[in-house]
Amino acid sequence: MGKVYLVGAGPGDPDLITVKGLRCIQEADVILYDRLVNKELLTHAKDGVELINCGKLPDYHLLQQETINRFLVKYAKKGKVVTRLKGGDPFVFGRGGEEAEALVENGIRFEIVPGITAGIAASAYAGIPVTHRDHASSFAIVTGHRKKGEDDNIKWESLAKGIDTLAIYMGIKNLPYIQGKLLEHGKSPETPVALIHWGTLDTQKTAIGTLGTILKTVQNEGISNPCMIVVGEVVNLSGKINWFEPREVEKLLANEAF
Repeated sequence: MGKVYLVGAGPGDPDLITVKGLRCIQEADVILYDRLVNKELLTHAKDGVELINCGKLPDYHLLQQETINRFLVKYAKKGKVVTRLKGGDPFVFGRGGEEAEALVENGIRFEIVPGITAGIAASAYAGIPVTHRDHASSFAIVTGHRKKGEDDNIKWESLAKGIDTLAIYMGIKNLPYIQGKLLEHGKSPETPVALIHWGTLDTQKTAIGTLGTILKTVQNEGISNPCMIVVGEVVNLSGKINWFEPREVEKLLANEAF
């Protein structure tokens, strides 16, 4: 019997994978990887490795989740070392819990290898600390879309009134709904919002607006998925400490911030 590693590949920048995650790539006989995994990481795999692209796109899955589960079990039962490579962290909207359950049900040995999740990393690369002693003492990770066919069970009132910083994943398509729910439950329209497109990569683009104007910001800036949406007062720090995007660094230098 083989073994499965459920590995978080990090948010995009290949340097942000963990040491253990990299070792799992190097030792794998089979790697099943998702669309948002940086393909540069696959160059560390050994010769002869079998690479399987799970290819998840919005509204289109090359491999359905049930098929992925069966592949993990099948290869492990053949005695293979299997690395399931996921963007970010496997337990943060990565369906890693479902895959782990399938492995348990089939008697497969496995390990969970956490990864850096985009809600924290993309924010950091945009100069936004999700917590800050002066601005935010609470932080929530929120899904931006619902499971197909199910009602919305997100506690919007608690998020709007009780949490300082919201990191919303996969939310661009449903942004009008998200905006409406937060405003409906008391979030100020003046609350700063950041849209971080392709966070941690060289193509990263950050657009800043407010909860009241964010739909217009998306349109004006041409923001699309993949995108992290950050809501809260900490977004205002981006203009001061955005260290990664060249155009923002140039602004800081022009203002003699250093």
